[in-house]
Amino acid sequence: MKILGLTGSIGMGKSAVAAMLRELGVPVFDADAAVHELQGPNGALLAPIEAAFPGTTGPSGVDRPRLGAAVFGDRAALERLERIVHPAVAVLREDFLRKNAGAPLVVFDIPLLYEKTGDRGLDAVAVVSAPAEAQRARVLARPGMTVEKFEQILALQVPDAEKRARADHVIDTGTTLAQTREQVASLVRTLTRGE
Repeated sequence: MKILGLTGSIGMGKSAVAAMLRELGVPVFDADAAVHELQGPNGALLAPIEAAFPGTTGPSGVDRPRLGAAVFGDRAALERLERIVHPAVAVLREDFLRKNAGAPLVVFDIPLLYEKTGDRGLDAVAVVSAPAEAQRARVLARPGMTVEKFEQILALQVPDAEKRARADHVIDTGTTLAQTREQVASLVRTLTRGE
């Protein structure tokens, strides 16, 4: 089994690429989805998060805006939250690997791969990238997004050019969907057949 790390900055099309991989039958572990599960209604992390950040959870799970306000700009608080979340996500990732042990290729969809987890344990990393203008337009079209918020997010992320330079593979989503789909299919062929 080969493990591919999939990453990319906000608005680059990583979710679309992950969906294309799933369509090709490649199992994808979505770190963000795992966090949402752990922090959702009856999630395993509600009690420890509430203990560390009182008033940030409720019957529907973590109140993301409140939790975000509690940790945004506070490095110590963010590290405290990460010490709660990361080990639980690691357990889910190990379960995913066990369930997909027979697959020739699996993907770890990790938005902050270079910022947080690094590429250890991965056979290769693919970065999803698009021109800066396309990224900006995609992100600013999101509900509730502002230029200021977008710039704050970008400031916290490794620059796209650096991600591309460090990656083993780059998937360009600044093209048509059909062209992106072909890049994804070609990457899967390369990784599963050694082309």
